[in-house]
Amino acid sequence: MKIKQHIPNFITSLNLFCGALSVFAAFHGFISEAALLIFAGALFDFSDGFAARALKAYSPMGKELDSLADMISFGFAPMVILHMMLKKVMLGSYEADFFKEETLTQIILIAPFVATVFSGLRLAKFNVDTRQSESFIGLTTTATGLFLASLGFVFAREGDNWLFELLQNQWLLLAFVPVFCFLLISEIPMFSLKFKNFSLIKNLDKYALLVGGLCFIIWLGVGGIAVTIALYVAFSLAKLVMKN
Repeated sequence: MKIKQHIPNFITSLNLFCGALSVFAAFHGFISEAALLIFAGALFDFSDGFAARALKAYSPMGKELDSLADMISFGFAPMVILHMMLKKVMLGSYEADFFKEETLTQIILIAPFVATVFSGLRLAKFNVDTRQSESFIGLTTTATGLFLASLGFVFAREGDNWLFELLQNQWLLLAFVPVFCFLLISEIPMFSLKFKNFSLIKNLDKYALLVGGLCFIIWLGVGGIAVTIALYVAFSLAKLVMKN
């Protein structure tokens, strides 16, 4: 097999490596670094598809590897970040001893990992669902991961802004769990964020979201990514309502 056939899988492997490092960093309290590694993983996740199409290097192995990488980078690592955010808000420190806390507190702290299970269900569903060749049904694990990584980065920087203050509420943080569990396996149609070409007409919705996202990032910094993804979900819901 030619070397170029392995290039997309190599890029996907870099996504997986970033996800694994993100988990390591988050569990050690390096939340902003963990978030940046998820962003890097997302960059590789978008790039492997471009490489596969440019080199015409498609393979069943590549599809399976992509799902495994996404599971770690966007299904597990972001939930570790959310777990650590809850730990800091509820216990006051990333280093607090989980096993010395009351049972209810422990249940709340491990609740984010329920969403990891739903991420696995979402990825398995995507792999066998022939309806999702051009667009998505339900929120992608990548969008979920970027949302939480964005908020984790804001949380770790402890800036003097309304978004940081908002994230100090443990019930808000906990509410992300059922919301994402629902969105990940929902039947809500959502347009794909991956470009097959750069045509303005064919990708108008994607370009509009990118422009809007850029504005939010300029206004809110990294936290603007989370707002953009929230708008992406709202826009998809609005299109569904208008269609019906």
